[in-house]
Amino acid sequence: MHRYRSHSCGALRPTDAGNNARLSGWCNRIRDHGGVLFVDLRDHYGLTQCVVDPDSPAFREAELLRSETVVRMDGQVRLRPAGTENAEMPTGLIELYVTDIEVLGPASELPMPVATDQEYPEETRLKYRFLDLRRERLHKNIMLRGQVIDSLRARMKAQGFFEFQTPILTASSPEGARDYIVPSRIHPGKFYALPQAPQQFKQLIMTAGFDRYFQIAPCFRDEDARADRSPGEFYQLDIEMSFVTQEDVFEAVEPVLRGVFEEFGGGKPVTQKFPMIPYRESMLKYGVDKPDLRNPIVIVDVTQEFELPDVSFKAFKNVIASGGVVRAIPAPGAGAQPRSFFDKLNDWARGEGAAGLGYIIFDEVDGTLTGRGPIAKFIPADIQAMIAQKAGIKAGDALFFACDQEGKAAKLAGAARIKLGHELKLIDPNVFAFCWVVDFPMYEFNEDDKKIDFSHNPFSMPQGGLEALRTKDPLDILAYQYDIVCNGIELSSGAIRNHRPDIMREAFAIAGYGEEVLEERFGGLYRAFRYGAPPHGGIAPGVDRIVMLLAGEENLREVVLFPMNQRAEDLLMGAPSIVSAKQLRETHIRLNLPEKK
Repeated sequence: MHRYRSHSCGALRPTDAGNNARLSGWCNRIRDHGGVLFVDLRDHYGLTQCVVDPDSPAFREAELLRSETVVRMDGQVRLRPAGTENAEMPTGLIELYVTDIEVLGPASELPMPVATDQEYPEETRLKYRFLDLRRERLHKNIMLRGQVIDSLRARMKAQGFFEFQTPILTASSPEGARDYIVPSRIHPGKFYALPQAPQQFKQLIMTAGFDRYFQIAPCFRDEDARADRSPGEFYQLDIEMSFVTQEDVFEAVEPVLRGVFEEFGGGKPVTQKFPMIPYRESMLKYGVDKPDLRNPIVIVDVTQEFELPDVSFKAFKNVIASGGVVRAIPAPGAGAQPRSFFDKLNDWARGEGAAGLGYIIFDEVDGTLTGRGPIAKFIPADIQAMIAQKAGIKAGDALFFACDQEGKAAKLAGAARIKLGHELKLIDPNVFAFCWVVDFPMYEFNEDDKKIDFSHNPFSMPQGGLEALRTKDPLDILAYQYDIVCNGIELSSGAIRNHRPDIMREAFAIAGYGEEVLEERFGGLYRAFRYGAPPHGGIAPGVDRIVMLLAGEENLREVVLFPMNQRAEDLLMGAPSIVSAKQLRETHIRLNLPEKK
């Protein structure tokens, strides 16, 4: 028999009854039932109930066991007594009657239990991550992650994509988030940077004549943590394609993501053909550029209705006169809610920095839809009916209003739509709703610097090309840029790239950057484009976010093996750490630390 095991802890079945077996694993739970000890032995593959009674030669050793001790157990497989079976466990019809125990790895007192899903402080969980990872839910999440990556890789290869590896040590990028920099020992005073993304490299791969690239790429950004982004590092399915339009990218990506979500989504319906929503439409209807389409609420603009002479609500009219807008957020069925529901929403809106949320509740009186509420008296019945029809309101519904300058009104309305969707339980949790958000603006007005600036990705191809850059108002120019969104979470941004040096020079000039900026900051890519670059485009869906959605988690920490905390610290390994004076000398670095307060 093998030194440690004849079977895994998830392998034994009733057909093994009567045979001897050897198992090794961790003591998941130890229970004393009237002098008989029951040990649930756990390994990577499952769990087996092991029984040690006082007549067993292993009983004295079993009495000394504690949770998470690693042991080898020998014994005979037998069927569980009638009435004690556990149909929820693959091994729930058998047990191991133990005759010999060897302690392979004793366990000290645990800083946190493993056999439960009880929540523990983040600091404890991350410091003892190896214990946290033994817990069933987290263990399953990490295995799911590996399976999803395997599936993504197989689906990409099936479409003719080839996997490349791009450098980890590269040049610092002046755009985007902060770089993690690495000192060079042999080049004093110079630094490498860890890549924020393989963006320039994958475009250079296309320029080099390769056609379909992908990579499960690590990315490093020195930015603050968020629930949907791990601090320090994250992984993405990085994709680039040559001689493609925006629609070609969509046709390549949709079956990959749809297939993965169908494969691992537990039978939840997945959008079959991802709808395309223009950015401006998304901001109007949903108040965000990453809409959760599981939420049926659609925001409508009712500025014109509140401008009508017969409407006497001056609070809104004054804002409209200064260039503001009014957005209406339907609340299906909210008319049945108590007054406290509306008061709490107003308090919430004030907490978001707004003056509040006006509202009207609609009832049916003598066959006519009639509004009531704080602002209803300022709006004649016929105009109320116009607003209700525009918003798709019926009796028993309510309508909330956000009034401010367009950007602020959209933000408040979008947040209210999300909150109402949750409060009124309108969001279906058992579906994966995908969409593309397209037609992002190329430029925006930077209020701080009082200048035109790039709205997002400066390397996106402007719609209309050189002619649009030379003839249109920059704020009206759209880019071939797109986001893919699932259940209100942005999985990725992508774009058809600006591969033409002449168009690139013009695009940067509009934002106030001369050709010397292109040469200095993006010289490698810019030079490559001068020697014949194909039209190309791509995208990079976040692997961590995909797995988070599939696992039903709300924080990326639950699907990453060894995450950092919110302060970008690795509590398990003690990173970042102080390095020795010798290491500093070798890399020609002298510290200039801030004074301690």
